[in-house]
Amino acid sequence: MEHTILIVEDEQGIREAIGIYMRNQGYHIILAENGQDGLKKVNDDVHCAIVDIMMPVMDGITMVEKLREKWDFPIIFLSAKSEDVDKINGLMVGGDDYVTKPFGSMELVARVRSQLRRYEQILQLKNNIVVKKQEHVYEVEGLSLNTISKEVKVNDQFIHLTPKEFQILELLIKHPGQVFSAEQIYENIWNEEAFATDTIAVHIRRLREKIEPDPKKPMYIQVVWGVGYRMKRGYES
Repeated sequence: MEHTILIVEDEQGIREAIGIYMRNQGYHIILAENGQDGLKKVNDDVHCAIVDIMMPVMDGITMVEKLREKWDFPIIFLSAKSEDVDKINGLMVGGDDYVTKPFGSMELVARVRSQLRRYEQILQLKNNIVVKKQEHVYEVEGLSLNTISKEVKVNDQFIHLTPKEFQILELLIKHPGQVFSAEQIYENIWNEEAFATDTIAVHIRRLREKIEPDPKKPMYIQVVWGVGYRMKRGYES
C-alpha cells in the first residue's frame, strides 16, 4: 500500500530534503512548516509523521499532544539536541521514536519503515473482516482485549488506545498477576534498553483514564509499590 508521511519542520532545506528522501522511497508526502500548519494538514490518510521539536508558532511537543487526541499513527521526533530530557518529553506525549540532527537519510528511512511495518499490521486488521477466536481474546471482569482485531472493550464499549497503550495493556493482560517493573515494560514495548522509564507512568495513567471506572481507584492495572505494575486476576477483589 502507498503510505503518506507528514513532515513538520520549520527549516525549509531540511523539510524539502526529507521530502526528497521519502519520495524516493515511494511515499506520498505532506509538508508543513510548523506545528500549527501540521495540525491543519493532518488527515486520516496519514500513516506516519516526522516532527521537529523546536519550531516557531507551535512546537512539536505541543502539536503531538493535540494530535494524539484523535490520531494514533506513529510519530518520529527530530531535534538538534541530544539530551535525554528531549527524548523523554517526546515519548511522554506519544512519540514512537526519536532521531537527533544531523542524521543520515538512510537512518531516517529505516526508522520510518520500522514504524510503518508495525502500524500497517494494525491497519490491515482494522480494514479486514476478522473471525474472532476465543484464544485471541483476553478478558478480566468486563475488560477485553482482542489481539487479532486490536480492539479493546470495557463492558462492551470500544475504547480507543494508541499503539503504545495497546501494547502495554496487551503485555499486562496476557500475564495477569505477574508484576512488571517500569524497566521491563519499557524494554518489552520499545525494544531498547530502558532509560526513560518515567514515560511508563504517564502511559499507565492514560490507560487508567480510558479503561478504569474510577482511575483514582484502579481495579484493573494495579501498582505493587516499589516493584511495578500488574493486571489483576479475574478472581481477585
